[in-house]
Amino acid sequence: MITVEEAREYLRLDGTDNDGIISPLLDAIPGYIELTTGMTAAQQASEPLAKTASKFLLLLWYNPEQADVEKIQRVIDNLLKGLSALATVSN
Repeated sequence: MITVEEAREYLRLDGTDNDGIISPLLDAIPGYIELTTGMTAAQQASEPLAKTASKFLLLLWYNPEQADVEKIQRVIDNLLKGLSALATVSN
């Protein structure tokens, strides 16, 4: 859904030094979204809202002590609610 290159850009990172941290986070995101919303990874691949949620999850998980956790979590919660509604309609 999100490439490592996109993740670096979103996190405003230069170079590949943090790819070992970023890659496992990216791998975990589709499963997390499926678990919390019921939207499969295949459905997520074509849903722009899932990509947006993925970016916010990455931001929160990558460096939580540098993030405004409460605001980001509210955004994530609302995005996941929207994805849950879409997953319900799709099924």
